[in-house]
Amino acid sequence: MRNSVIVFNLLLLILITSLARAQSSLIKSPKKLQEALNSNPNPDQANAIAALVREWFGQETLTKGNSVKTDGLTAAWALEAPGAKDPPVVMSDSSHRSLQLTKLGDSDIYVHVENLPEGAGFRWHYIVDGRRLGGGNIEVYTTPADMKAKSGVPKGIVTQQSRWKSSIFAGTERDWWIYIPQQYKPESPACVMIFQDGGGYKNYVPAAFDNLIAKGEMPVTVGIFISPGNFADGRSNRSFEYDTLSDHYARFLLEEILPEVEKNIKLRHDAASRAIGGISSGGICAWTVAWERPNEFSKVLSWVGSFTGIASGKTLKEGGNNYPVMIRKSEKKPIRIFMQDGENDLDNENGNWPLANQEISKALDFKGYQYKFVYGHGFHSDNHGRAILPDSLRWLWKDYKPE
Repeated sequence: MRNSVIVFNLLLLILITSLARAQSSLIKSPKKLQEALNSNPNPDQANAIAALVREWFGQETLTKGNSVKTDGLTAAWALEAPGAKDPPVVMSDSSHRSLQLTKLGDSDIYVHVENLPEGAGFRWHYIVDGRRLGGGNIEVYTTPADMKAKSGVPKGIVTQQSRWKSSIFAGTERDWWIYIPQQYKPESPACVMIFQDGGGYKNYVPAAFDNLIAKGEMPVTVGIFISPGNFADGRSNRSFEYDTLSDHYARFLLEEILPEVEKNIKLRHDAASRAIGGISSGGICAWTVAWERPNEFSKVLSWVGSFTGIASGKTLKEGGNNYPVMIRKSEKKPIRIFMQDGENDLDNENGNWPLANQEISKALDFKGYQYKFVYGHGFHSDNHGRAILPDSLRWLWKDYKPE
């Protein structure tokens, strides 16, 4: 009898836990919270929603007020403000726009859900009874259909390679991956696109490649995703590899990585069939590779590129901040570049990223380069770049003609 009671209690506990998790999952998105608020909940229901919001955001976050949840263009703010005389508001740092929060039942939790415009990006903070509290950054975008895996579309395969020990960057090892589209045939050498900081790109670029290759909006292209090198003691070699204005990284690709790939995969060798991209220091690295070897790489994708003074040497003047003048004073090179940046990008001792990218675009325009610069409201992140990746790839490969 006692065993039966124990079993019954265990089953009841499992059932209660499962129901709680199921109920919690119904609220863990801004859109679900918006639906719950729009249902005009009674006091008991509002208290239940408050409990779910506490579980979703976490007690520490609710108290400090330093988090916002997003789902596409929908954003949700939540704050616990015991004893607040008036409902707190979300205030934009750069404008007088404010969003008033709503109290949930008898709790001290206040929430607000807002549908924002495409590409909105701003710094924000709370105002509680005239006092500033917490804050953070927000930028929102719609996920393009071509960034999502689709049924019926041939899917390529991403394979992790053995850790690479470099000779050019002596003493370093790195992870790297290769994407092979299903349409690849050994008798037809493929185009290639390389991504710095490949550990991130490998997770979402393949879906875009699959969809665009299937629609004929880019050629059959092998993707190579490479992480920056690390030394045995754990030190990263990223800045030296990416921010240095030299041909070292181009040589690393041409003398080490591409020959290794071609042991099993046939690639085209003409510049028109090779593209390279990256974010931040990976973005300036992509440009430097093409700048140093325009006869080997002709297409560049740069997100929030670090065209600033990071790689300063003995003179403290040897970083990517020199590129605007170099572009203007050098013979035009056969490079096509798609750039992205946002007005809320970094501003520090190395330079101002938004201004640096605008200077690069102006220099490219002055010299007559094929370029496109998309400038938004975003921060130093891949959010905007990912939202426009399919369009970026279409533009880079538009009118592609192998040499």
